[in-house]
Amino acid sequence: MSVVFLCVGAAKAGTSWLHSQLAVHPGCHFRSIKELHYFDALDEGTMSRNLQRMRARQVALLERTNGGLNATPEQAARIADGGDWMDVLERGGEDIGAYLGYLSEGATSGQVVGETTPAYALLSADRLARMARMAQDVRFLYLMRDPVDRLWSHVRMIAGRRDADGVVSARRCERILSRTISGEESQIVRRSDYAGALKRLAAAVPGGKLLIEVFEEMVSGEGLARICDFLGIGRVAPSPAPVHAGQALAMSPDQRRRAAHWLAPQYEAAHAALGRMPEAWGRKV
Repeated sequence: MSVVFLCVGAAKAGTSWLHSQLAVHPGCHFRSIKELHYFDALDEGTMSRNLQRMRARQVALLERTNGGLNATPEQAARIADGGDWMDVLERGGEDIGAYLGYLSEGATSGQVVGETTPAYALLSADRLARMARMAQDVRFLYLMRDPVDRLWSHVRMIAGRRDADGVVSARRCERILSRTISGEESQIVRRSDYAGALKRLAAAVPGGKLLIEVFEEMVSGEGLARICDFLGIGRVAPSPAPVHAGQALAMSPDQRRRAAHWLAPQYEAAHAALGRMPEAWGRKV
C-alpha cells in the first residue's frame, strides 16, 4: 500500500486549508470527506451516531441534487464517497481493512492516501500506536498555530454555535474565554493542550514518521514545502484557498494577556518540540 497520511490536529490550526491543498495534488488521493472520525468513534462507542449523521448528510445532498441527477462533479464525488463510507460504518466494529480500503479506493500506484481528523490528537497513546502499525508506512502530521490565536479562533467558533443567529458577540466570547481559563470548557481546554498531544504522539509514533509543523509557516509556503517533502511528493506553491478564519472579533489586550499566561506551558512545549520558537509567535509572547 502507498503512504497512509494522518493529519491529527490541532483543531483550528489550518487542517482544512491543508486538506484543500493536498486534495488536488497529483501525488495524493484524498476522498471528499475530510474528517472521518473513525478512531475516536471506535474508542468513544459512537459508531452508530456517526452512521446516523452520515445518512442524514447523504439524504440532504441527494434531495438538493434531485437524487444526484443535477449534482456537480464535487457533489457527485461526495455522494459516491458518502455511500462508500457508510458501507464501512455499517460494519459496526473495528475493521482496519475496510477503513484502509476506503482510503485507497480509486488511488493510483504511489499516491499518498489518508484523511484529516483533528480529534485524533486527543486519542490515547495506545490507540495512536495501533494506528501507526495499521499499515507498512503510516505518517502523522500535527499542526500547531500560535496558541493564543488558536484559542481565540476556537472561542469565536463556539460563541457562534451557541447563538441562535450564529452571531459572535464580544460578551459571549468573554464568558467562554473565562470559563476556558478556569477549566470549565473542557473541549476547548483539551484542544488547547499541545503538550499532551505532543507527548502522546512522541510515545506512539516511530521515529521519522511524525512531522510537527506550524500553521503560520505552512500557509506562507515554507511549511507546506516541508510537508510535501515529508510525504515524498513534489513541492507546490500554496494556492489562495481561504483559511476558515470565522467571524472577525479582536481580542482585548487584557484577554490576550490572560490567555498567554494560561497557555504558557503550550508555548514551552511547542518550543521544545520544534527546537525553536516560530518567528510569528515570538513577536506575540
